[in-house]
Amino acid sequence: MRALRILLIVVVVLGGLFVAADRLAVNFAEGEAADRLKTTENLAATPDVSINGFPFLTQVAGGTLDDVEVGIKDYEAAAGDGERIRIDDLTANMKGVEFSGDYSSATAASATGTASITYDELLKTAKSEPTQVAPGVTAEVVGLSDGGNGKIKVAVEATVLGTKLPQPVSVLSSVKAEGDTVRVSADALPSFGGVEVGESRIRAITDFEQRIDELPGGIQLDKVEAAENGVEITVQGSNVRLAG
Repeated sequence: MRALRILLIVVVVLGGLFVAADRLAVNFAEGEAADRLKTTENLAATPDVSINGFPFLTQVAGGTLDDVEVGIKDYEAAAGDGERIRIDDLTANMKGVEFSGDYSSATAASATGTASITYDELLKTAKSEPTQVAPGVTAEVVGLSDGGNGKIKVAVEATVLGTKLPQPVSVLSSVKAEGDTVRVSADALPSFGGVEVGESRIRAITDFEQRIDELPGGIQLDKVEAAENGVEITVQGSNVRLAG
């Protein structure tokens, strides 16, 4: 019995040491991965990296990490014509991350994630200068907000024959992702003081699109929908490069 107790104590101690070593190793690896990702994607701040699954050391021995989560607070994505757009709280869940022997490169078999773009940021895409839509009528988009039921409320300010309408005209618009582009399109057209305006001229103001390119690791837009404080997007990808 004494020998059995000693054996059990040894097993518990060794198990505890293994767990401690495993956690130290994963913490070190998370820090290294975060630094590599910051450099690879030229990020302003170090991202959050969490390597899930236990034990970590056996995953390292096999050359593949089961599950890695990445979080980036503020990401400046390419928006076409040299412009940038800020994406908030970009998170991605990477599956099957294979890495090279010297850890200089890592690629995930698949990735899914979420992010958001504030309405103020998206408003920069809409035409923000008065544009003539009919003789004596100019209009411009002055605000975006949550319209409920997955719609964006687009506020359009109009001036008719030199007189600004007392209140902006609001239209509900649908939003969708097509390839690397977010498209916003009015469901119904507004009226400007009873003045007849051609549909194409109105839509030149109310409808707009925003390209979002060069997301981390080559992930792509999947879906987009209107929410309380902005549009929420989901992303996905395969063979996503984390480093190298």
